[in-house]
Amino acid sequence: MTEAAVPQPSRAARLAATPRRRLGLAALAGLALTLAQPPAFLWPLVPLAVPGLVLLLARAPGREAFRLGWAAGFGFFLSGLFWIAEAFFVDAARHGWMAPFAVAGMAAGLALFWGLAALLARRLAGASPWLPAAFAAALAGAEFARSHVLTGFPWALPGYALAETPLAQAAALTGPHGLGLLLLAAAAAPAGPLIARRPRLAAAALALPAGLLAAGWLWGEARLGRPGPTAADRPVVRIVQPNAAQRDKWRAELIPVFFDRLRRLSSDPDAPRPDVVIWPETAVPYVLERDATARRLIAESAAGAPVLLGVRRVAGEGAGAWRNALAAVSPEGGILAVYDKHRLVPFGEYLPFHGGLSRLGLGALVGEDGGFGAGPGPRTLDLPGLPPVAPQICYETIFPHYLPSLAERPDWIVQVTNDAWFGASAGPRQHFQQARMRAIEQGLPVVRAANTGISAVIDAKGRVTARLGLNEAGALQASLPPPLAPTPYARTGDAPFAAAALALLGLAALGARRRRSGAR
Repeated sequence: MTEAAVPQPSRAARLAATPRRRLGLAALAGLALTLAQPPAFLWPLVPLAVPGLVLLLARAPGREAFRLGWAAGFGFFLSGLFWIAEAFFVDAARHGWMAPFAVAGMAAGLALFWGLAALLARRLAGASPWLPAAFAAALAGAEFARSHVLTGFPWALPGYALAETPLAQAAALTGPHGLGLLLLAAAAAPAGPLIARRPRLAAAALALPAGLLAAGWLWGEARLGRPGPTAADRPVVRIVQPNAAQRDKWRAELIPVFFDRLRRLSSDPDAPRPDVVIWPETAVPYVLERDATARRLIAESAAGAPVLLGVRRVAGEGAGAWRNALAAVSPEGGILAVYDKHRLVPFGEYLPFHGGLSRLGLGALVGEDGGFGAGPGPRTLDLPGLPPVAPQICYETIFPHYLPSLAERPDWIVQVTNDAWFGASAGPRQHFQQARMRAIEQGLPVVRAANTGISAVIDAKGRVTARLGLNEAGALQASLPPPLAPTPYARTGDAPFAAAALALLGLAALGARRRRSGAR
């Protein structure tokens, strides 16, 4: 054979010829998956990044699988969660030094889930054409684990890339993890024929998952177009967004300014009286159970409507007695009900391993005496003149299925939040999209009151019926959309997803084993 006849490696093969280059390409794939997420929503990058990552796994030695998965995860989480640094610069003198360690450390830790997923997929399927199926199932399973392990952090799940498409409606059937599995499997499928060096079959390999996605898209459009329950005689909600910057919120000279703004925006003489007024998380610094004057002023501002607002309160004595809570203030200035936040932000609202870490000078960003204590869990509030409501405070909304049981199913969800910690970054926009996904999954309207935005009324199919933009002060008034019947996801939770992911892993492992046996 002459020198000219020797096959030359492809450009892609030369680009991924060394371990360092492969790690760099994996990290770039993670960055592309960040751009598919809110607020960019460049979801067509998923069918480019995922098969590229699968091909890297197939063409690299098996011992590199964990490192490649970890590199992709690190690129994804570092680029996708950098906005967390904003919180540390609210009080830069005390906490600013922590920002790079917190962001890089969090990205490195969360990337372990992706590394383990890549390792599992490679171990089960080897470098066979079954690797795409194994990787899709393993990564979806890793994202499920990330949502639960060590209190869980289900932010930026793969399915959220579809939040602005009709496909998001499939979350009512599958939940966010099932939607992510469908997306990852469809995206990875064309890599199978490429691994087998039969590129002409790539289109055929894409046919089944693409058909499922197309069917989901059409079903979603039909669901959105289907008339819902009647909205007549629904309560009118008024949401107040004071737009108090976090660094100014508790300054002594500005507390009265923001309190007066909240009160002034709570009523409008030219509009009908609302049935409920909603203020955001930790709207006031006063301990309401000890301050009858503050309660009276809050009640007066709503002109006869009850007020739901985020407050700090004290439950008992000693460390952990403080609570991040939602209180319902009656038109007479009494406290109708209280809900204590259960899902607290690690290091933000409480310090894990408090005894040891506090000696290193670490502490929670907010909360008194070392942070907040946790409430007992989700509950439904029955308030006079209003349908049953499930309160969620800030971070709690990121957890799918965080609601009371179906026996205590609410009519709507109210989320009070303070995203001012994260300025105008991607964080508040991603948080808002997750609230929309909760509405779709549960078939329940969500009313969201955010200190600096985005405040909104969201119907039971995730559509925004009224909103206030980021970093603007104002109020909006709208009818509360009606709920739908419990969705399949509300009834079954994530059990069908887990079964599908395990089945796909098993199918990939069996297919790869038979392929190896046939090659002997």
